[in-house]
Amino acid sequence: MSQSEQTENPEQQTLNSEHEQSLVLVNPKAVCNVCKRLYRDPKILPCLHTFCSDCIAQLEPFSLSSRSAEKREGDTAERQERAAVTVTVLCPDCDSEVDLPPSGPAGLSTDHLALDEVFLETLVTDGPLGCDLCGEGGAESRCEVCCFNLCEFCCQAHRRQKRTASHSVQSLQDLKSGGSLSRPVLCGLHPGQELRLFCQPCDLPVCLECAATLHRDHRCCPTQNVINRHGDSIRELVTVRLRPRMERLKDSMLKVEISQEALQERMDATANEVRAFARAYASAVEAHCLSLLHRLEELRVQRRNQLHLQQAQLQQALLDVGGSVEFAERLLSCGSDAEILSAKGVTLRRLTSLAESSYDPPPASVAPDDGSSISFLSWEPAGEMGGFPVVGVIHAKTVDLSKCTIEGEGLQRGTEREQGLFVLVCRDSAGEQLARGGEHVLVSIVHKEKKNCTMESTVVDNSDGSYSVSYTPEETGAYSVWVCVKAQHVKGSPFPLNVKRKFRHHVGTFHCCSFCSGGGFKEARCSCAGTMPGGFKGCGHGHKGHPGKPHWSCCTSFVEQSECLPQSVIAAISPRGHLRTVEL
Repeated sequence: MSQSEQTENPEQQTLNSEHEQSLVLVNPKAVCNVCKRLYRDPKILPCLHTFCSDCIAQLEPFSLSSRSAEKREGDTAERQERAAVTVTVLCPDCDSEVDLPPSGPAGLSTDHLALDEVFLETLVTDGPLGCDLCGEGGAESRCEVCCFNLCEFCCQAHRRQKRTASHSVQSLQDLKSGGSLSRPVLCGLHPGQELRLFCQPCDLPVCLECAATLHRDHRCCPTQNVINRHGDSIRELVTVRLRPRMERLKDSMLKVEISQEALQERMDATANEVRAFARAYASAVEAHCLSLLHRLEELRVQRRNQLHLQQAQLQQALLDVGGSVEFAERLLSCGSDAEILSAKGVTLRRLTSLAESSYDPPPASVAPDDGSSISFLSWEPAGEMGGFPVVGVIHAKTVDLSKCTIEGEGLQRGTEREQGLFVLVCRDSAGEQLARGGEHVLVSIVHKEKKNCTMESTVVDNSDGSYSVSYTPEETGAYSVWVCVKAQHVKGSPFPLNVKRKFRHHVGTFHCCSFCSGGGFKEARCSCAGTMPGGFKGCGHGHKGHPGKPHWSCCTSFVEQSECLPQSVIAAISPRGHLRTVEL
C-alpha cells in the first residue's frame, strides 16, 4: 500500500464516520442543509438562514458589484470594507439574493444557537467531549455559570476555588436527560474571554480585554443591562408586525391549500365524467357501427338474391332458346324434306312462342349490380344512439331513369349567343333525390335540320344528386337535347329545344326629328332620308325627306316598342346608310 493511500484512508474513514453520524441524527437544527452534516463554524446569512462557513464559501456567486469610494482620513475599517467588492449569492434554502461581506463568510455573524444544538446533539449521541479547561480529560460535568465542560479533576478544582465554589455544576448525564444547555460566547480576538460587555457606539458585544484596549474610549455596559432594550426592539417587531403577518400568511396558505384540494377534486371528478362519457359514447359508436354493418349485410343478401333470381331467369331463357335453336338447326341441316315438313308445325309453334313471349330483357336493362350504388356517407347525421348523436349512414339508392326530373327553362328555350342552363335531378324509385353524385351523365344537343350542327355542353356534378348543364348556341333553330344516365335516356329524352334569335335593342332615339331631339345641334344625325339646310346633318319637320311621323333615329322604324331593324334593311331603305345619332 502506498503512502498516499495510507494518508487518504483516514480521511475517507472520517468522512464515512461523519456520513454515518448524519444518518442517525435526530435534531435537524444541528445539521447544515447543504452538506447534510453537523454544523462546522455556522454563519448566519442576511436572510437568517444558517450554513457552514465552508458551504457558504463554495456557493456560486450570483453577481459581483463594486462600490467606488475615496479613502478619507478617519474612515473606519468597516466603511473601507463596504467600499470593496460585494459578492451576491443565492440562499440554498429560500433562493434570496444575499450580499456577503468583502471579508467573505468569516465576516458573517456566528450562529451560537446552532453551536448549542451541535453540542447537544453530540451529547445525546454519546459523542466525545473534551474538557474546556485542560483540554485533556474527557468531560463529565458542566458549570452552568461559566458554561464550561469539565473533566473530573478540573471539576474538583473548580469547586475548591473561592471565586467559582458557588457555581452550579451538573453532570453531563443529567443534562443529557434534560435536553437543554447553553455555551459561552467567546471573543474571536481573545480566546477564552467571554463576551460579557456591549459597546454601544460600535453596537457590538465585546470581552473585557476588548473593552480595555480597542474600545477603551467607548461606552461599554454589561450585556444584562442592555439586553432588555435590544431584546424588546426585536420582540416588538416579531409580536406587533411580523407574527400577525405570519398568521395572515398561514391563513392565506391554508386557503390556497384548500383551493388546491378543491381544484384537484374537481379535476378528478371532471376527468371521471369525461371518461364515463367517452366510454358511453364509444359504446354508442360501437352500437352504431354494428347497426351499419347489419344494414350492409342486409343489402348484400338482398342484392345477391336479386342477382341469383336474374341469373336463374336468364339461364332458363338461354336453355329454352338454345335448345329450340339447336333442334331447328339440326332439323334443317340433317332432316329430309319429309322430316322437315312433318316436324314443321310443332317447330314453328315453339319458335314463334319463344320469339314473341319468352323472357328477353333489353341488354341495356340488364345491368348487373356491382354494388357501386352502395356508399357510406361519414358526416351525414344518423339520429341518436343511446342518447348520443351519431353520424354516418349507408346509402344504397339507385337512380331510376323514369323518376329523374329536369328543371330550368334552358331545356325548352334558348337564345342565340346567350348561355342556357338547366339542372338534371337524379331520383330513386321512390322519387327521392339521391344524396350523392358520381353518375355517368351524358348530354348531347343536335340541330334537327342541320345534322352536322352540334352544340357543346358542360355538365357539372353538384355531388348532391343534381347535375348542372350549360350550353351556348351559335345558331338559331330547333334542336334535340339527349339526356342520358348510364347510357340510357331519362324519361322524356330527347327533349325539343327552340333557339331564337337574340332581340336587337334600339341604340338611337325615338323622336320626331333630329332638330328637336338634338336641341338644334347641327351634328345630330338620323338614319332617315330627311335633310335640313344650314349645315344640319339630321332631319327636320317639313324639310326634304322627312318621313312625316315619329321614328327611331337608329333604324327609321316607326314602332316605338319594336326590335331594331338589321343593318341590311336600313341600307336598303335609306340612301344615307346607317348613321349614328348624336345624343346630347
